[in-house]
Amino acid sequence: MEISGLISAIVIGIVIGVLGRLVVPGRQRIGILWTILIGILAALVGTAIAAGLDVADTDGPDWIEWLIQIALAALGVAAMDRVKLRRR
Repeated sequence: MEISGLISAIVIGIVIGVLGRLVVPGRQRIGILWTILIGILAALVGTAIAAGLDVADTDGPDWIEWLIQIALAALGVAAMDRVKLRRR
């Protein structure tokens, strides 16, 4: 993986993480770094799932892939919030 690919993955992960966090209702007690990490992981896993479903490469925007990634990020943010809540 080249440096430009890594930077792109980080930027996309930030966007996906923030969108996933916006989808989850209420206040989340996790930091921005956790949001970014969850977003990066959700972007990578979401791309793999979309490729498995054969919807990753389409003509135009890959709406289904983005929805999968955002849903995974929302699940990740909600799960991490629950973990943080239990520790307090």
